[in-house]
Amino acid sequence: MSFISKIFGGSKEKPPSTQDAIQKLRETEEMLMKKSEFLEKKIDQEVSTAKKAGTKNKRVALAALKRKKRLEKNLQQIDGTLSTIEFQREALENASTNTEVLKVMGHAAKALKGAHQNLDVDKVHDLMDDVAEQHEISNEISEAISNPVGYNQDVDEDDLLAELEEMEQEDLDKQLLEVGGETENLPSVPTAEPSERVPARASKEEDDDMKELEMWAS
Repeated sequence: MSFISKIFGGSKEKPPSTQDAIQKLRETEEMLMKKSEFLEKKIDQEVSTAKKAGTKNKRVALAALKRKKRLEKNLQQIDGTLSTIEFQREALENASTNTEVLKVMGHAAKALKGAHQNLDVDKVHDLMDDVAEQHEISNEISEAISNPVGYNQDVDEDDLLAELEEMEQEDLDKQLLEVGGETENLPSVPTAEPSERVPARASKEEDDDMKELEMWAS
């Protein structure tokens, strides 16, 4: 039996649970924090006593400062203990969290193993191959159904284009004939040369000459 085992009563004692240890550490932490607050108040009181005594009563002032130094040392030790307890408590809390996480993961792993117990990987691959094959067959069937059988299979597209051009040419010839028929109803173009038009001023002068001759003849 080791020295440490002798101090703590051997290894027969059942170790406390993580939650119990965390609770004990929290209680100790609260107790030390209260003691730390008490020491801080005592230090403030000793400082106030030393200031009041001052140089007028050096014995009282020095005694107050000595007590202040002792209280500060105790306070420093408590602060170090609090840091150690806080570190240990956080480590236990993390360990507890990790333990719970591992338990949940263990249950999940067992459940997953049970779900896969009746599954064979080779059979799964075969099933997926069958699904892919049936999907391909389904696509081929759909394409076959959508392709019309015997519809316009014996018709040459070049023949259809030639027929279309012939129809367009017939429409064009018909339009030209209709335009030619309308030209026959138009008035004929005159062939005689147009007579020279006598200016209106010359005709008036001839009338005046005739009147003058008639007056002379009478």
